[in-house]
Amino acid sequence: MKKILLLLLAGISYHAHAQYGTVNAVLERLEERHGINQNLADVNLDNAKFVLIKDFDGHTERNFLILRGKEATYVEMFDDKQNGQTTSNVFTGDAVRAQHNLLSLRADKLEGQKIALPLTKTLMLTRQKKTLYLIDINTRERWIEESALNKK
Repeated sequence: MKKILLLLLAGISYHAHAQYGTVNAVLERLEERHGINQNLADVNLDNAKFVLIKDFDGHTERNFLILRGKEATYVEMFDDKQNGQTTSNVFTGDAVRAQHNLLSLRADKLEGQKIALPLTKTLMLTRQKKTLYLIDINTRERWIEESALNKK
């Protein structure tokens, strides 16, 4: 009788451990999808390029963020769909990695000229399926690494 109970107890504990592993894997995928609880301190963002594309009825906006050390270049390009014109704004400034996954951008020059109110962005670095993303904390817009776009 003791052997049967011991065998039954061992079987139940093995089954519970297997379920824990499955639940843990599902939770890790969900955390990855939301970009939380990731330690990306070892990710090097030097010479990284990120892209954000927004399509509207009358125009398309393409935004580029280029990081070189502590310097950052932020480019806004507007493509007018009616007349085919493209206009751009080039902001330069600095980027600081505040914590492991947070990036603070402050662009205080437009086309080389100082501007009164700098453009600021706070971005959270995430990784999903080996692709780096920057998520704007305020607007929830997702910037994708440019090298990931070139692979597709």
